[in-house]
Amino acid sequence: MSLAQQIQEKLSSELAPSHIEVQCESHMHNVPEGAEMHFRVVLVSSGFDGLSKVQRHQKVYGVLSEEMAGPIHALALHLYTPEEWQGQAPESPQCLGGGKG
Repeated sequence: MSLAQQIQEKLSSELAPSHIEVQCESHMHNVPEGAEMHFRVVLVSSGFDGLSKVQRHQKVYGVLSEEMAGPIHALALHLYTPEEWQGQAPESPQCLGGGKG
């Protein structure tokens, strides 16, 4: 199972999202080919009701604590309640560091 699939399964299990996208964006960065280190997560859950952006991020970091301590280097989070969700989230910018720019 890929790390992206593992992330999706853990978040789905813990946060019961109505929408989830997990994308490995490592190919956009200066990392070895095939690396799984940089991820973008779009998640819509009623579990975020009443939580600030920081609290939402903390909730996701708690679910992914093992991965955050190990293989994940970067995690772009776009977290919404069902009422906030407009059907799409911003795309990640291209990496300009590490010789990619």
